[in-house]
Amino acid sequence: MTSLLYLIPAMLFLGGLGLVGFLWALKSGQYDDMEGNGSRILYDDDDAPLPAPDKEKEK
Repeated sequence: MTSLLYLIPAMLFLGGLGLVGFLWALKSGQYDDMEGNGSRILYDDDDAPLPAPDKEKEK
């Protein structure tokens, strides 16, 4: 029963910390564009890959 004296304040502190983190994420715009991030994976990048470095030039 005495362990509840330690666990309840710890639970309230961690819950408050989670709530503060969630409110910070809302305020900083983490949830502004939910649809754009989900469909961005479908777009093709037309950029050509960079050429491999020539090992002879490095020596």
